[in-house]
Amino acid sequence: QVQLVESGGGSVTAGGSLRLSCAASGYTYRIRYMGWFRQAPGKGLEWVSSINRDSGSTYYGDSVKGRFTISQEHAKNTVYLQMNSLKPEDTANYYCAAGETASDGSWLLSRIDRYNSWGQGTQVTVSS
Repeated sequence: QVQLVESGGGSVTAGGSLRLSCAASGYTYRIRYMGWFRQAPGKGLEWVSSINRDSGSTYYGDSVKGRFTISQEHAKNTVYLQMNSLKPEDTANYYCAAGETASDGSWLLSRIDRYNSWGQGTQVTVSS
């Protein structure tokens, strides 16, 4: 079993930056890729970004491409999401997720059903 804990959320004004962290524990050797999703009030879960744990390949949703950067630190079993040029529409609860089935490419890694473990979420609020 894999446990995920997010941190780093908070409140910023538009144009600001935040860095989210997701620390994995438990059976981390099972993890093949990790991703970030977000859910704004009254909306469904939206894929943000994913990283292939073995190759380091990264993928981004269109709404964050060029502004967000996903990275990983193997030694700490941690994935980061650097969020720059934040906009009010980035306001959401951000969830970290980990997947164990061999998969690659944005089409697969953007699917919620490809992930086996989820964190509790961290709130990001961007004011105008």
